[in-house]
Amino acid sequence: MTDYEVHEPDYSGTTTEEWSAPREGDFDTDDLSAIDDHFVLSASGFPPDDFTDLKLPVVDPDGDLNENALQTAHGGAHSVEAIDGIDDDTRRDVKDLLEDLSREEFGDGIGD
Repeated sequence: MTDYEVHEPDYSGTTTEEWSAPREGDFDTDDLSAIDDHFVLSASGFPPDDFTDLKLPVVDPDGDLNENALQTAHGGAHSVEAIDGIDDDTRRDVKDLLEDLSREEFGDGIGD
């Protein structure tokens, strides 16, 4: 089982725009300690050892927390539920974080 680390993302605004997960080349930097602010989970800690260690992006490359990304990370084919090797406590921590961010920033809680 992988020892995933949960991380509260850093963002400057919010958006409800369509969402597609960013790739490493979508960022204006190669600094993984800056890129990791867009993700809530890492397989190797924060900062990560490699971009591919980062899981569940919720902040777009422009720095906006995306409501659709929160929903995608919470449930479905590309969610915390679909990550292999994650323990139940970490999965619950991630879901709680996603629900809190949704409630705080968009006024509705996903998973309620």
